[in-house]
Amino acid sequence: MINLTKKSVTILLLHSIVLKSFSQNNGTTIKNNWTNHFQFTYIAQKHAGFPSKYSGQNSLADSVEPASKSITATLFLGRKLWKGAAFYFNPEVSGGNGLSFTKGVAGALNGETYRVGAVAPSAFIARAYLQQNFELGHTDYEDVKDDANQVADKIPSSRITISAGKFAISDFFDDNKYNKDPRSQFFNWSLWANGAWDYPANTRGYTFGFVAELIKPNWAIRLSSVAVPRIANFHLMEYNSKAHSETIEFEHKLSIRKKPGVMRLIVSNTNSQSPSYAEGMKALATNNAFLLDVIQGNIEHKHYGGKKFGIGFNGEQEITNEVGIFTRIGWSDGKYATWAFTEIDQTANLGLSVKGNKWKRPNDVFGIATVINGISKEHRNFLKGGGYGFIIGDGKLNYGNETIIETYYNAKLSAFFWLTFDYQFVNHPGYNKDRGPVHVFGIRAHVEF
Repeated sequence: MINLTKKSVTILLLHSIVLKSFSQNNGTTIKNNWTNHFQFTYIAQKHAGFPSKYSGQNSLADSVEPASKSITATLFLGRKLWKGAAFYFNPEVSGGNGLSFTKGVAGALNGETYRVGAVAPSAFIARAYLQQNFELGHTDYEDVKDDANQVADKIPSSRITISAGKFAISDFFDDNKYNKDPRSQFFNWSLWANGAWDYPANTRGYTFGFVAELIKPNWAIRLSSVAVPRIANFHLMEYNSKAHSETIEFEHKLSIRKKPGVMRLIVSNTNSQSPSYAEGMKALATNNAFLLDVIQGNIEHKHYGGKKFGIGFNGEQEITNEVGIFTRIGWSDGKYATWAFTEIDQTANLGLSVKGNKWKRPNDVFGIATVINGISKEHRNFLKGGGYGFIIGDGKLNYGNETIIETYYNAKLSAFFWLTFDYQFVNHPGYNKDRGPVHVFGIRAHVEF
């Protein structure tokens, strides 16, 4: 199956090179109406052995396990259709697995891997969506450069933007200049995203629906309504009157000592087939294997009523031209089983990003951050009673907040190639004081053009 990966990646790469060459050699009309980009990311990780009083079916292995390896390759295609409109289409190949198959740590260790049983690489359509900009009144226009899923264009600075189709909800919400992309920044799930936001997505991180944005020069409001998984962390999605997720974000740009910053407030509400943890406790007491399998993401519940409400804050601030800081804080009620992202009900992180200007490497970036994750009382009692979610569960629990420190150095070695060295320290993996701490080492190779 590795040959399939090489073949699939080669096909995407050749398509990208041919289309980019065509657009660059056939006049401004083609160049202005098409966008074509490519990315390839390889990550390898290994962790040291660590103390553990016991293990369960969702535990991170306490002994040294073989290095985990993951790859993704994506072709970002876009075509301008008419004034203000474009269509974006992203074929993608992914394969490999995380350490212990991405189980055992709520702040999972590799943002490019998923909770999947099979490691064989596969090709799929990551995104396919239509985007339309509507001008608001008499407004100035701003130039946007050609980029991944962005056709070079002049767009109104005051506008309404509607996007509809298949995409990642995180493409539009919870953005952050210093801490957003596991292909170039932090690896850990609970750093590059708000861990307490159980954002609606299939196993690979995508959903379908619509996003509406009201964008002004100094602020923006975004609203989405999208599909949710039929089964916890599943690849099949559903959207109906009983299963859907809505998110609203308020964004405000600011300036401190003439340096730019952004504050974002996110509020979300999800309806799904997820059972409550109170039901899970009853299932443990009565040995209801069916309901326990539902919470673990093994089978469909076929019963609606799950609700999850959450709120989050996201901030970034440039300190100097080389240094920036960021933070995310999140909370969700945690009464119902985690359904899409990861098993975190409260989170807070803080970090620093530094460009390499001081050591004459202006395109390199050093980052360091820490995150503290927690879970609700209901969630805690369920795990303590021997329950399992879809990503954590040691069979019992001596609760403690999960604390992670991550640092990385991302070196730009050529116009299109980056190499990253990464280290993560995890205390109380899966919120368990009886396990850990864990030392995790990683390397990432990234190609982008």
